[in-house]
Amino acid sequence: MQRIYGIRRFCVSSLSSSSASNLTDHRMLKQVLESCKSSSNSKCVLQAHAHIFKLGYGTYPSLLVSMVTAYRRCNLSFIARRLLLWFLSWSPAVSNTNLIIESLMKTGEYGLANKVVRRACDRNVITWNLMIGGYVRNVQYEEALKTLRDMLSFSDIKPNKFTFSSALAACARLGNLHHAKWVHSLMLNAGIELNPILCSALVDVFAKCGDIETSREIFYSVKRNDVSIWNAMITGFATHGLATEAIRVFSEMEAENVSPDSITLLGLLTACSHCGLLEEGKEYFDLMSRRFSIQPKLEHYGAMVDLLGRAGRVKEAYELIESMPIEPDLVIWRSLLSSSRTYRNPELGEIAIQNLSKAKSGDYVLLSNIYSSTKKWESAQKVRELMKKEGIRKAKGKSWVEFGGVIHRFKAGDTTHIETKAIYKLLEELIQRTKSQGFVPDTDLVLMDVSEEEKEENLNYHSEKLALAYGILKSSPGSEIRIQKNIRMCSDCHNWIKSVSKLLNRVIIMRDRIRFHRFEDGLCSCRDYW
Repeated sequence: MQRIYGIRRFCVSSLSSSSASNLTDHRMLKQVLESCKSSSNSKCVLQAHAHIFKLGYGTYPSLLVSMVTAYRRCNLSFIARRLLLWFLSWSPAVSNTNLIIESLMKTGEYGLANKVVRRACDRNVITWNLMIGGYVRNVQYEEALKTLRDMLSFSDIKPNKFTFSSALAACARLGNLHHAKWVHSLMLNAGIELNPILCSALVDVFAKCGDIETSREIFYSVKRNDVSIWNAMITGFATHGLATEAIRVFSEMEAENVSPDSITLLGLLTACSHCGLLEEGKEYFDLMSRRFSIQPKLEHYGAMVDLLGRAGRVKEAYELIESMPIEPDLVIWRSLLSSSRTYRNPELGEIAIQNLSKAKSGDYVLLSNIYSSTKKWESAQKVRELMKKEGIRKAKGKSWVEFGGVIHRFKAGDTTHIETKAIYKLLEELIQRTKSQGFVPDTDLVLMDVSEEEKEENLNYHSEKLALAYGILKSSPGSEIRIQKNIRMCSDCHNWIKSVSKLLNRVIIMRDRIRFHRFEDGLCSCRDYW
């Protein structure tokens, strides 16, 4: 309470008693509004607002946005909206409208920014670029692409290289190949001249959307005089588990006298980690400082811990963490926790969880699974009781597949889809057919002290299985099916999808949190190492 009164006094004294020169300093006025926002004090905001208008700064874009956000923080959204409508009623110059949109996007007010652009009497290419780029920065990727479509409806405004840079970033985050091809075709039709930023964005977006061949074709068709383009290709191959290709591109990069940077080496380490190239990864880590004078950063140490952990060198991974010259972050401890689960090392798993100051639900689940996998049911139960006591819920796996421009999302055991009955019927048929051809469910993954039949039942309806069943249901025979998942795919689903790819002679591409998997003829591009 004392703090609120102090801020109010600051508002009054700063705006009423200051010298004339100070009052004309809009930076001081903005500071006052920031102080008001931090306390959610509506009286302070109203006082500041009155003085700002009295001094003639009411239409100054940065101050206007500060007032809007201050009012919203005080739950006075109706005043914030009226303030914006008042501003737009003056038919401001497009440059001022753009400043308002830019400021709103920076504060996360993308909804208000959208209202401004809809009501603005004048827009230019910068207006639309600010909207599209702002949506991307605020993780509203679908809205970014929707805004691009809206922009294209205005025949007098043409998208430029900045437009397409943001649009490609949105496609990459969504992992949507259909959208990526659409944006690329727009670029070609518009005759956009490619610069290093756009070249690397194109290589990156097709790799992230699962089309590594198109990514490769673009890479070899453009000028490769910037390290960012090489990095995009190396990282793309790494994400697809094509370590040999990543290493080959790095050799070509050296032959063309393009100097690597820290991102290049991170891509190589990631490629080695995804393919179990332990010795090669160690060599690249050593070359960073010895040959390229690049000091390893936190992410490089994280990649090495991941590489060692995946290779079963869990103790060595822990020793590397202990010897790091910088403080390990949560990602590194989670990597150790994950490898401790894979190789059933509860001791190191406990050390990892103790160092996770902000442990999430998945961390506790991993520790519980470590105990369960070693038949320490009592310890596993204690972890789950702790989760219940602390109100920690397990993060649910979700998978999605796109057809006809519509994204269909599934979670384990989902029954909300309009075609649920047909999906489950097909899934049951596929499960029986794959079993008849030798598939055996991996019931060890269901780490509970229950019967084998109950464990098998728990595995049958994982989200990626439902998504695949829907994909098969809606697609034509022989066509590729692309699925995305928000967490790492379990080994039972991985083995089952391999069986389905052989059974139906289909190519199935799965993008999980870790990497891409391309299933074909009963095999996976990861060679069962992920």
